[in-house]
Amino acid sequence: MSLMKRLLLSLVIAIAATQAAFAQYDFLRPVKDSIPGGYDFWVYTPQDYYYSLEATPVVIFLHGRSLCGRNLSRVRRYGPLDAIVKGRQIEALVIVPQNTGGAWDPDKINDVLEWTKRHYAMDSTRVYVMGMSLGGYGTLDFAGTYPDKVAAAMALCGGTTLNDTEGLGRLPLWIMHGTADRAVPISQSKAVVKSMQRDGHDSRLRYTWLQGASHGALARVFYMQKTYEWLFSHSLTDKGRPVNTTVDIVKADLSDAYDGMITGAPDPEVIYDKSIY
Repeated sequence: MSLMKRLLLSLVIAIAATQAAFAQYDFLRPVKDSIPGGYDFWVYTPQDYYYSLEATPVVIFLHGRSLCGRNLSRVRRYGPLDAIVKGRQIEALVIVPQNTGGAWDPDKINDVLEWTKRHYAMDSTRVYVMGMSLGGYGTLDFAGTYPDKVAAAMALCGGTTLNDTEGLGRLPLWIMHGTADRAVPISQSKAVVKSMQRDGHDSRLRYTWLQGASHGALARVFYMQKTYEWLFSHSLTDKGRPVNTTVDIVKADLSDAYDGMITGAPDPEVIYDKSIY
């Protein structure tokens, strides 16, 4: 075989190997029945993932009761996956599990995270969790149970089932709720804040009460550039793990949530949870 042919063959083999390596990562991949007794979930890999790999942050999104079930496509109806489709650039691995019903289980969420760590390169010091309604409860329950794995958390119109908020006090946390929420009373979020303040666990806590905002209106937060700027500004390696207070989200921002995106809001009926438990 001539030198030129050998070089061409080597080039073909190298290209094939590269394609095979990239094939293990899909831009949006459904993962089903991979964790016995656990959640099915989506994994989104950002466009430049192959260049960042171990430097890629991770966002875990927990949906509300309306998207529970066994049809994994349902969890794409609102939240970060829908935001990406609509044009929001989220430079992170986005992990979206589906709850089949009932309260979110922190251990099962952790199983999803650990599975992802085994199968994807990532920056495990920059794992973020956010959710609303039932997912707001799940966010606080997971972050409070595994505070040393979560760089920052954002919980919208939820609450917590945890009896002890000590874990929540160990990470940067932003709790938000609309004052006109008829699905989950704002008192649920206020109870968490009050508990953390009473027990001295609020040094890394932020909370925002959006005046006149309904339950469904809070879903717009997942479409805002500000949301991801705030999350990504935190790391487990930050000395003292301080909370970023330079990014603000106010009610007026809800109207601008879709700026720079292709299309607009999700269906409000999809995100209106009539009850939590």
